[in-house]
Amino acid sequence: MLGSGAARGFAHIGVIHALLAHGIVPDIVVGTSIGALVGGCYANDQLEELEAWARSLTLRRIIGYLDVRIGGSGLIGGGKLTRRLEEAMGTRAIEELPVRFAAIATEVRTGHEIWLTRGILSLAMRASYALPGLFPPVRLGGRWLVDGALVNPVPVTAARAFGARMVIAVNLDADRFARGATIASHGSDENDGLGMSLPGKPHNGLRGLFGAERAIKRQLFSQNGRPGFSTVMVEAFNIMQDRLTRMRLAGDPPDVHITPQIGHIGWLDFHRAAEAIAAGAAATERALEPIADIIAGLS
Repeated sequence: MLGSGAARGFAHIGVIHALLAHGIVPDIVVGTSIGALVGGCYANDQLEELEAWARSLTLRRIIGYLDVRIGGSGLIGGGKLTRRLEEAMGTRAIEELPVRFAAIATEVRTGHEIWLTRGILSLAMRASYALPGLFPPVRLGGRWLVDGALVNPVPVTAARAFGARMVIAVNLDADRFARGATIASHGSDENDGLGMSLPGKPHNGLRGLFGAERAIKRQLFSQNGRPGFSTVMVEAFNIMQDRLTRMRLAGDPPDVHITPQIGHIGWLDFHRAAEAIAAGAAATERALEPIADIIAGLS
């Protein structure tokens, strides 16, 4: 069961490799967001291809995938990533996979938790990682869907519903200590000048029109200590996800909880795939003893 976490999700690759290396072969795979992407690639026997692509990412290549658009329901159109995914997956249906697979998504208007268990695999994966504000929602079966982490970041419940006798959960945010505390007293100080947060004067005319996309790309990432658009969006999403994960895992804990130590890797640090993969493998090695004990008990 593979949780959400954007770039940290490459740790799932290391987790799966380590499990397989020790003869532990998942027969039910449920993923949310990046977990759905990695889990879908594993279920479709394309994990090695995904790993090679992930390890090849650089900052320049990542920016090349950002087809920023003005207007619409997402800052990033996602067309370049979609084409790459469709080229790799084709029209393979979830029902055709050799293992049972589900991707978790959220319906926009109702907030329903949607378990995508049939239909085209690549579309299910796209819907599950459609982070609101960054990627546009995906229409599947008459429903507009976005990132499943809004409702179920670590989908233990789905894995149990599908009949899993042992649920191994991979939580990508468990090691981010000292987050979510309460600051009981805070206020402005002498360094907080009035008007310092006001936006600059907009550029009018053709110059402003043609330079708008370049300006948006520059503002995607943080600059001079001020959080960029993507940082604000992702961190707000991260805070919400962290609180929701704690509540859901408290109500339905997994049998084994794998927690890669990747708090130092940012949500958009896709160029650090090698670090994330290694951390996932290391965390799995630490969890092998309890996994073996549970398997022995089941048998």
